Amino acid sequence: MRRITTTLLQSLIALLGIAALAFLLWEPHLEGRNAQASWTEIYFGDSFLAFIYADSTAFFVGLHRTFRVLGLVRRERTFSVEAAKDYRTIRNCALLLVASVAIGGILILESGDPEDTPAGLFLSLIVALPSIVVAVTAGTLDHQCHGHGSSEA
Repeated sequence: MRRITTTLLQSLIALLGIAALAFLLWEPHLEGRNAQASWTEIYFGDSFLAFIYADSTAFFVGLHRTFRVLGLVRRERTFSVEAAKDYRTIRNCALLLVASVAIGGILILESGDPEDTPAGLFLSLIVALPSIVVAVTAGTLDHQCHGHGSSEA
């Protein structure tokens, strides 16, 4: 892959991470139940929000590893042992996101609030489907690394 392309992709990954972090910090202020809440009430009084923040760690670790893989691709080490470890980590982060979104969906269903259920389940699908695609892709790349002579370390 050309140097300009990988640099552009790394820049997009960094922008995605910044945008996701900004969204995670900004969005709770927009919710109806948090509209008049204080900063402390929003960030320390909502257990579901704490659940989302804890699970977003996997997303940011996956982004970091993707950034690293693009650096390896730039150096023509796409199928190295180091890249295989990163692919495995990306796959595991994506699978963890799918599992946590499923748990979040169950919590939304059990909350019993008919207004939150459709939107919550739709947002769960928006996160789960790309995570599944990322997990399959990273797993395939990890498998290809083993086909190119890299060994598990």
